Amino acid sequence: MTQDNHSNGPLSGVKVLDLTQIMAGPMCTMLLADMGADVIKIERPGTGDDTRRMGSRLTSDISGGFLALNRNKRSIAMDLRSDDGKAVFRRMAETADVVVENFRPGVMDRLGLGYETLAAINPKLVYASISGFGGTGPYRNRGGFDLIAQGMSGLMSVTGFPGGPPAKVGVPITDIGAGSFTAFGILAAYIHAQRTGQGQQVDGSLMEAGIAYTVWESSEYFATGEIPGPLGSAHRVNAPYQALRTSDGYINIGAASQPTWEQFCWAIGQEKLIEDPRYLEPNDRKAREEELAALLEEIMAEHTTAHWMEHLEAAGVVAGPIYDMEQVYSDEQVLAREMLVELEDEELGKVKNIGVPVKLSATPGRIRRRGPALGEHSREVLLQHGYTEKQVEELIATGVLEDGAGRRRSD
Repeated sequence: MTQDNHSNGPLSGVKVLDLTQIMAGPMCTMLLADMGADVIKIERPGTGDDTRRMGSRLTSDISGGFLALNRNKRSIAMDLRSDDGKAVFRRMAETADVVVENFRPGVMDRLGLGYETLAAINPKLVYASISGFGGTGPYRNRGGFDLIAQGMSGLMSVTGFPGGPPAKVGVPITDIGAGSFTAFGILAAYIHAQRTGQGQQVDGSLMEAGIAYTVWESSEYFATGEIPGPLGSAHRVNAPYQALRTSDGYINIGAASQPTWEQFCWAIGQEKLIEDPRYLEPNDRKAREEELAALLEEIMAEHTTAHWMEHLEAAGVVAGPIYDMEQVYSDEQVLAREMLVELEDEELGKVKNIGVPVKLSATPGRIRRRGPALGEHSREVLLQHGYTEKQVEELIATGVLEDGAGRRRSD
C-alpha cells in the first residue's frame, strides 16, 4: 500500500483535536483516523507523546509502538501552558468536531480549555475524556494505568490458573477497551450533534472498560452470589472449551454446545463418550471439566496439532492452534483480510501496520500515512487555520510552536 494523504472514508471531513498520549487515548483517535477523520495530534514541544520513546526506536522521536497507535494523524507541537498556545487551540476548536483528551480530570479546566469553555465557542463540539476512573466519583482524581484497572475491575481475579499468583491479561486490554468504547461514544454523540446541533461530553475510563469485559463473570456472580476465580484457558460455563495438549503443543477446542460436542467425539474416534452418563449434558461436562480434560488430553497427545486440525476442521468442529506473533502474520486468513498492511515511506522504508479490524463495504477505513514526527505538521495545520507565515514564524520564535517538518532519521 502506498502512502496517501487523502481519504474518502466514512469520517472524511470530521476534524478531531487529539490531546492524548500513551495508549487509551491514541487508540481512540486512531480508530477515528482510520475511518478518514482528520486527527490533529497536539503534543508537548521537545518531548511529545511519551510513547515516542517506549520500545524499539526507529528514529530519534518515533518508536514502533508510537507508529502503531498514531498512524493517519498529523502532529503539531505546541505549548498549551502559554497564553498564545491556548489562544491557538481555542481558535482551532472553533471549527473542530471533536476534542479528545486523557489528562487527569480537572487539568483541562485549569488550563482554561475545559468543556464549558470550548462549548461556549462551539456548541456542536463533542468533547471526550478518558481517565483511569472517570470524571466523577471518589476516585476521579486518582491516576490510572492498565495494570491498576485490570486489578480493580476484577479481570486479574479471573485470569491465570487456579492457585497461581495474580496474572494480568497479556495485552493492555483496559486501555484498548477504554479507547474503543470512547470512540463508540464519540460517534454516538457526533450523530446526535449533527441531528440537533447540540454537542456534549463523553466520559470513558479504564476501570469501566475492564468491568464491561466481565460479562460471564459478573452474570454468574449476580445469579449465584459466588465469586468467580481463574480457570486457565477454560470457559466460565461451558466445557470442553479450552486448550488441550497435543503431541507437539496445544490446540484450542470449542466443543461447548451439544452438537459440537458430538461432532468432536466422532472426529477423535471417541463416539462412545456421547452416551457416557458422566458427560451426557453440557452441565455434566462442566461439572467434570478437569476429569474430562485429562481424558481428552490422553487422546489428543497421540497426534500433532496439525493432525487434529485437519480432522476437526473436516468434521466441522471449531478449533484452532495457538500462534506466536510470527505465525499470526504468516497466516493466510490474516493476510487475506489485510490485517498486515505495509506503507512505503521515504524516511523509514517499509513500515508494517496492524490492519483495520472492521471492514466497511462502501467506505472502508484505510491506513494512509505513518505516525508523524513530532511537530511534523505544525506549520501546515496553522496555515490551514488562517494563520499567516509571519504569525507562524513568531510562534516558533517564542517557543510556543515547534516545527518538526525537517526532522530526519537518526543514525
